[in-house]
Amino acid sequence: MVKSAPLPIASRKPSKVEAIKERSNFLREPVATEILQDTTHFSEDAVQILKFHGSYQQDNRDNRIKGQEKDYQFMLRTKNPGGFVPPQLYLALDKLADEYGNHTLRATTRQGFQLHGILKKNLKAAIAAIVTNMGSTLGACGDLNRNVMAPPAPFKNKAEYQYAWEYAENVAELLTPQTGAYYEIWLDGEKAISGEESPEVKAARERNGTGTIFHDKEEPIYGTYYMPRKFKVCVTVPGDNSIDLYSQDLTLVVITNNEGELAGFNVFAGGGLGRTHNKEETFARVADEICYVAKEDVYDMVKAIVATQRDYGDRTDRRHARLKYLIHDWGVDKFRAMVEEYFGKPLEPFQPLPQWKYEDFLGWHEQGDGKLFLGISIDNGRIKDEGDFQLKTALREIVEQYNLPIRLTPHQNVILYDIEPEIKQAIEETLNRHGIVTNVDSIDQIFRYSMACPALPTCGLAITESERAIPGILERIRTLLNKVGLPNEHFVVRMTGCPNGCARPYMAELGFVGSGPESYQVWLGGSPDQTRLAQAYTDKLHHNDIETFLEPIFVYFKKSRKKGESFGDFCDRVGFDAIRKFTESYKSKIAKALNVGRHRITVRDDIYAVLKKTAQSQGKSMTDVVDEALKLYLKTE
Repeated sequence: MVKSAPLPIASRKPSKVEAIKERSNFLREPVATEILQDTTHFSEDAVQILKFHGSYQQDNRDNRIKGQEKDYQFMLRTKNPGGFVPPQLYLALDKLADEYGNHTLRATTRQGFQLHGILKKNLKAAIAAIVTNMGSTLGACGDLNRNVMAPPAPFKNKAEYQYAWEYAENVAELLTPQTGAYYEIWLDGEKAISGEESPEVKAARERNGTGTIFHDKEEPIYGTYYMPRKFKVCVTVPGDNSIDLYSQDLTLVVITNNEGELAGFNVFAGGGLGRTHNKEETFARVADEICYVAKEDVYDMVKAIVATQRDYGDRTDRRHARLKYLIHDWGVDKFRAMVEEYFGKPLEPFQPLPQWKYEDFLGWHEQGDGKLFLGISIDNGRIKDEGDFQLKTALREIVEQYNLPIRLTPHQNVILYDIEPEIKQAIEETLNRHGIVTNVDSIDQIFRYSMACPALPTCGLAITESERAIPGILERIRTLLNKVGLPNEHFVVRMTGCPNGCARPYMAELGFVGSGPESYQVWLGGSPDQTRLAQAYTDKLHHNDIETFLEPIFVYFKKSRKKGESFGDFCDRVGFDAIRKFTESYKSKIAKALNVGRHRITVRDDIYAVLKKTAQSQGKSMTDVVDEALKLYLKTE
């Protein structure tokens, strides 16, 4: 049972970060001063404000040397509503990755790009290059609206997808910080030329009457203190859950009329996955259905929900500061009532929706106007050149030659679109020549539906490995599934190096959440379509014990599943008590079988460690490996 905040918020002091925001002069200081200093890193206060500008200060822990300064470097994150990356911006990012970064780009789970390994002395040049090439990092991090997500599929003949893209862009514009700090610091006050802002969005930002804006502030929506914590928004269409809608602070679902014209939006609110180990007052939560809003009122609805969280969210405890905690503490009815006050009129009832389905849009598709789009699978979003795998080079060649736009997917993949049919073969040949798989049927679906955060060595929050560990762990899971007679089985696996949940592990069928060195908390029971939270099954599993841990669960799944039942649905249906009971029985039978009629021998500790590692890598028991090794040895004697 989760617990709420132990003391009334009004009786506690604001957190330290609130004072830093107040002193910042609307995100200017101390970043503006410290960027001019010849140092390798920023102060603690500046680091907090730097996040609003789209950058995290990091330390490469692989390069730590005792007694020497940390290996300071910076991650830059772009803001791309709906995952849209124009060709000019992509080529600029590709160049920056080589010129200033670590020669890779990383697609994020919120449809942006991350550049890693940038030094402080190059930070200004990198941000300036992004802005002058049709991009931005403003608000990609920090206590404000983050990148607004939307389904990435570029269907030109499905009006609802066009509406989702349009309103993702507009909501992002509505909630963009208005401070001049960003352009003052990174472009010396010269604002880059960009598209004309929608008059409707501009009017909505200035419209008040119900307390949603500040008339005397540089930030009309955010005010001096911005949001209590990050605020995540997405826009989607009925049935399309490619964006993990239940994990967002605010979700808008496009509702069209019988003629296919936009009528309005269903509104969800209160999702969020970040939590802290051993702090039961922190928890993952799925969003609630709130209301329906007509299209002409949608911006006022967004402002009403933002204002409710802005004014009543917990600014004393950053672990308790997300909108999900406000709704949990208040209840949905009280939250609706407060939103209604800010909105200025009664809320309309939520409209029926079809079932949600997860899509990744990989492979070739018709986009509805005679052109094609191609979804390319990218392991954990990392675009790189490594040996015969030359994805970074291949994408650069294709974008340069054909001037194709890109949509990043919420699953860290890339979609190339507006492809003329006559160049399809040439694009495939380029990708194949650089070792890139274009036939999605040849991708092992355990890998296809997996996701991991970067974690070590650069993320300061990481407790253990994630991106670097998951390929080997997935291979071991596949070997184990083959061993127990489930060679074609697949399910959603997600891994993070800490409990913040950046790769959304709490919505997975099998989630690994870093809980100690080389160890993970294991979550089971999420749905294949990401509509149900998983639950914590065990708090600390060492990665060496994954096979012995999962084998009885997989055997039980094979033995007792319903026809067509997914792994996550099975775990949710039978419950953890039944899984634990079967596991105990299974291990007991194995132990008895191993001891019947067996002779005991002793081996040195170092030999035992090698034996255990070999057995795990081959998906075999240690007894089988010993039998095979002795037979081979005795045969040669």
